[in-house]
Amino acid sequence: MHSPDIHITGIDEKDLDALRAISIQSFTETFSEHNTEDDMRTYVSENLSPERLLHELQTVGSHFYMLRLGDEPAGYLKLNEVPAQTMPGKPGTLEIERIYILRAFHGKQLGTLLLRHAMDKAREKDYAKIWLGVWEHNTKAIAFYERNGFVKTGSHDFVLGNDVQTDYVMERSLTN
Repeated sequence: MHSPDIHITGIDEKDLDALRAISIQSFTETFSEHNTEDDMRTYVSENLSPERLLHELQTVGSHFYMLRLGDEPAGYLKLNEVPAQTMPGKPGTLEIERIYILRAFHGKQLGTLLLRHAMDKAREKDYAKIWLGVWEHNTKAIAFYERNGFVKTGSHDFVLGNDVQTDYVMERSLTN
């Protein structure tokens, strides 16, 4: 699905409130049924606070994009270049740290549009690979990434509140 009503635009400091709102809503929709209220509350307060998101917006090498359907935010994307990446040892790659579509917009191929946007940005900067971390229990997301050419190459810890979880590291070559 692609129509003139779909727009992907860069996010900067003036968009902080909208970024925070969509970050909290999308994270909560995606993970609240599988995690405790306390862990969710802790994660949101520590990682999606205005101060933390402002810091991320100002971090060299981090890039945020909002996907809108008309004027309504429907999803967002966060990309990281070295040294802003969440895992060291990935030179020559671009990280997708966050890619979220609000539940109300699922099934409209908007995740695919954000993923293509990320791959286009990586190719513009001559990266050979793109990578991301995805929760080992998020089978829907894992299947989506596999359908789009990503393969599991490792894992790392992701701390949600007091719960240390495992994220699969998945990569995709951009040269084929």
